[in-house]
Amino acid sequence: MMLHPSYTDLMEVVNADTEPGETPIVNSRYSIVMATAKRARQLIGGSPATIHAVGKKPLSIAVKELWDGSVRILGDEG
Repeated sequence: MMLHPSYTDLMEVVNADTEPGETPIVNSRYSIVMATAKRARQLIGGSPATIHAVGKKPLSIAVKELWDGSVRILGDEG
């Protein structure tokens, strides 16, 4: 099964606001998977979705939110 967007594409979107020379917000597939899983758990726990999500699974919603930029990953200091 092919995921869309790919890990690489999603990482590029999440890191798009990172200035040259700064440490990327997400620097590995593991990091993006963990961040997406954390957001999916928040949705399962009752956190409202930021996108139209009727009938979609929490993980699909989390990926779409990151892709759209409606949810952001905060760094360790955030």
